[in-house]
Amino acid sequence: MLSRILAFAVACLLAVAPASAADKIRLAIQATGTFGWELAVARAYGLDKAADLDLETTELATTEAGKIALVGGGADIIISDWLWVARERNIGQPLLFYPHSTALGAVMAKEPQKFSTAKDLVGKKLGVAGGPLDKSWLLLQAWGLKQGVDLKTQATIVYGAPALLAEKLAQGEIDAALEFWTFCARLEAKGFGRAVDLIDVEKDLGAKNPVIVTGYVFTPAFAARQGPALARFFTMMAQAKKLIAEDDSAFAKIAGMTGLPDAAGQAIVRRYYRAGIPTESLDSEVADAAALYKVLAKLGGAQLVGGDGELDRSLFYRTP
Repeated sequence: MLSRILAFAVACLLAVAPASAADKIRLAIQATGTFGWELAVARAYGLDKAADLDLETTELATTEAGKIALVGGGADIIISDWLWVARERNIGQPLLFYPHSTALGAVMAKEPQKFSTAKDLVGKKLGVAGGPLDKSWLLLQAWGLKQGVDLKTQATIVYGAPALLAEKLAQGEIDAALEFWTFCARLEAKGFGRAVDLIDVEKDLGAKNPVIVTGYVFTPAFAARQGPALARFFTMMAQAKKLIAEDDSAFAKIAGMTGLPDAAGQAIVRRYYRAGIPTESLDSEVADAAALYKVLAKLGGAQLVGGDGELDRSLFYRTP
């Protein structure tokens, strides 16, 4: 029903829209990421045409490649996290951030009830996706320190790619793994559970609500030049998110992009995705990000944040 209503609305918009060149926006994406899902649905339902947007996408292998494309002028918008944006601004690279998702990972284990506190991880082999300065790992360390446990030294830490860690966990080579949310969903489909949910960690460290993790990142120059088009782009993406979350036929169009072959696993990924759609006001999101930034800056230092211990709240873009 939702998809039919939107299709009718799009048809009406196209019927009355004047003939003119659509505004072009260059996007650097990972094809299998959620940004790719949303763009696929937007195009399938003609939301890009209704928004009068010409979306040019370049598929990249890694998030780092996207950052290089944006800073180098090869893309107008990428998906990244606000912590990276804050660091770039602190070292002189002006960037702006607009919320995309609050989806966050967790410590996954075969018997999650055995690893619900930091003390339970002492002496255990813990896989960590994302590397030593990954924000999820820093948050978990801060959570541990609050309980009197230094996970960095009191647990055996194994850094690795999320897919590799998921495999090691499944084979019993590590006791638990701090994984990105998409891999948490895949592990849950295989019978693993969330031992420590990082959303709970965030709240324990001072956030009131699930904190924005990823967002659309672009330059101030692009925002100044394409402000109206940017506003229509955000509206279009919100519509695509709503379709994926609520309309089964829309989700079916991107189910094959989730990395899970069966309906049960895809349903878990969809549940995680739906939970990550931002619902709080921008002011609330900024306040929670600022609270966590202090924690992250204290642990990660200048190498992580570029030297500033307070979040520059103006990095969050507000539509005109």
